[in-house]
Amino acid sequence: MPSPAPTGAAPVPDDRKPPRKPPGKPPHARGANGRIGPGARARSRGPRARAPRPDLDDAVVLYGWHPVAEALRNGKRTIHRLLATENAARRLAEELPGIAASPQIVRPGEIDALLAPDAVHQGLYAEAEPLEGYDLDTLPDDALVLALDQITDPHNVGAIVRTAAAFGVTAILTTARHSPAATGVLAKSASGGLEHVPFVVVKNLGDALDRLGERGFLRVGLDSEGEETFESLAARRPALLVLGAEGKGLRARTRSLCDAVARLDMAGAIKSLNVSNAAAIALYALTRRL
Repeated sequence: MPSPAPTGAAPVPDDRKPPRKPPGKPPHARGANGRIGPGARARSRGPRARAPRPDLDDAVVLYGWHPVAEALRNGKRTIHRLLATENAARRLAEELPGIAASPQIVRPGEIDALLAPDAVHQGLYAEAEPLEGYDLDTLPDDALVLALDQITDPHNVGAIVRTAAAFGVTAILTTARHSPAATGVLAKSASGGLEHVPFVVVKNLGDALDRLGERGFLRVGLDSEGEETFESLAARRPALLVLGAEGKGLRARTRSLCDAVARLDMAGAIKSLNVSNAAAIALYALTRRL
């Protein structure tokens, strides 16, 4: 039999019992820096709005003044749901009297809950049907088309859409894969341009360029090392301007299917531009030749 512990000695700990963990901070507690934790931040926005309707899986999400206002002006766009803060609804009534859709008045936090944390919605949110556009066979004979070769950044594509609307582009050709959907961030960056320039979505870009070439489209690739300049280009309609992704540029097959590969001559030390900026300059140069 083991001898008892000496008088005054600390009791031997019982290894069968796990040590108690100190109670953690509740999600709303303030840390040492005085900031409120994520739980309180979410609750401070008020009641969360319900999620997008499950029967509208293909719905286009639009937010911000210009994307939503242009959609409301577009008689071909079907709006299923329109949320607006009191201030945004007042502005809609002043600037777009007689619109068909009636907004549901909500607090800003209810729109925040439906979007990414950094989304700037300006008090407007809409869910709408995608617009019907062209396919390869229905593009008009005098069309000016932009083709995007695996440009995946929605901010860049949105800026390109906005530029395309400014230059009267007929449609934007893109692929089902390796391209962002025409919704959300892209729509916000397009600033209403989606209402004026439809997308033609194809499975294979090379095959689409081949078919458009058979239809008589002049296919012009944009590349910093192109053999021609836009000033020397014998431009005509229908025309197709092909843009490659930043870094990779035009893929080999895409480049081989272009009738001409043109460059933008620049006098500065840097010879390349962000793809959305390059698209704007190239469209300006091409439309002057057309």
